[in-house]
Amino acid sequence: MRPISYSRASAVADAVAAVAADPTSDFLAGGTTEVDLLRQNVLLPRRLVDINDLPLTQIEDRPDGGLYIGALARMSDVAEAAAVRERYPMVAQALVLGASAQLRHMASMGGNMMQRVRCGYFRDATSPCNKRDPGSGCSALDGFNRGHAVLGVSDHCIATHPSDVAVPLMALAARIHTEGPHGRQVYPIDDFFLLPGGTPHLEHPLEHGELVVGIEVPGTLTARTSLYLKVRDRESYEFALSSVAAAVTLEDGVISDVRLALGGIATKPWRAHRAEEVLRGAPANTEIFQRAAREELAPARTTPLNAFKAELAQRTVVRALETLTTREGRS
Repeated sequence: MRPISYSRASAVADAVAAVAADPTSDFLAGGTTEVDLLRQNVLLPRRLVDINDLPLTQIEDRPDGGLYIGALARMSDVAEAAAVRERYPMVAQALVLGASAQLRHMASMGGNMMQRVRCGYFRDATSPCNKRDPGSGCSALDGFNRGHAVLGVSDHCIATHPSDVAVPLMALAARIHTEGPHGRQVYPIDDFFLLPGGTPHLEHPLEHGELVVGIEVPGTLTARTSLYLKVRDRESYEFALSSVAAAVTLEDGVISDVRLALGGIATKPWRAHRAEEVLRGAPANTEIFQRAAREELAPARTTPLNAFKAELAQRTVVRALETLTTREGRS
């Protein structure tokens, strides 16, 4: 049995100072993933600083029509908030589809941004894994990798990013607010999640002791016409094989604005810039949707076991766009 010390912080500055002063310490919020990894000997902190007493549960309006969501707001509370359901339907949908009701009541929004990958080799403390033990190798490259990533991969890691709600937040160009030893930082969400490259153990640009305190979601009318579509092996609580967060504005049958991000197929929440370029200013029809999806998945790097995910992702994109544009055309 490994001894772990535990303390509770009542102020953000105290929590940051406590963790920053001890390289073997870590923050503890909902613990829905962290506790599992502790039990599996994947994470080995000697000290946990409980941050659940910090005043970071707000869901506040912003002057631009956007929202600021505190890092300790529970997933269930955010999913049920009227402002989220009305202005960002795809965020509410992703939260509901992302976990069971019990987990949603415990899991925090900040913790969701920091959750670790669901790769079985990462979670097996005896298997080589560059995320867990840099330089040891990647067991997934030649192992069972049916659920692994096909975009943003490297020779050092092909683990799929697991978050659902991070996908619509990526489409919306959210910003992640942190407090750390050097004060307040604000990260564009695309910069907050790092590609594995040659350093897959570095998943975020945060220094030790830097705490996620909030998520800023910019206001955009396009997000009101949005959805989150998730394809998985079973309908009950399960991680995505492919998912799409899509928001579209039509003017006389032409796509005037579009926000698109993909989940379940990449090493980070994936903003579909290539597809957006094809779609913006184009007529809203299936042929254009298929072309956009092919363009986005063209760089996919697959294995014999996960090659199906490239086509599945294309079909998911087309279905999401068809559903949205048909709905808006009738409104």
